[in-house]
Amino acid sequence: MHLKPPQITPESAPFWDAANQRKLLLRRCLDTGKPYYYPRDHSPFTGSTSTDWIVASGDATLYSFSYSRREGHVHCIAYVTLNEGPTILSAIDCEDPQQLRIGQRLRVAFYTCETGQNVPVFLPVGSV
Repeated sequence: MHLKPPQITPESAPFWDAANQRKLLLRRCLDTGKPYYYPRDHSPFTGSTSTDWIVASGDATLYSFSYSRREGHVHCIAYVTLNEGPTILSAIDCEDPQQLRIGQRLRVAFYTCETGQNVPVFLPVGSV
């Protein structure tokens, strides 16, 4: 799987540092208690900077997906809903995307891109 290196900002740096340790982090609004994604300092719920980081379970459900075949490789992108609540855009690593089903259980894995940065992707449960 070929992954494009992420653009790391000061706000998202802890997320990417954790990915290098094979941990999936989420931001949490301390005013509402709700976790959110993409990692940024301000809560999308309240606009407050009263936030912290939590470690996500890495378990998710397939919400929607699309795939293409290029140069003999399958490329699959998907929205996955984490057990903690947020729905995120990610890649799915699977041999046969026609076997994917909406509602299917997924588990996070970490793949290393060309810069050495780990990037979270998801695998169908049973493939991990």
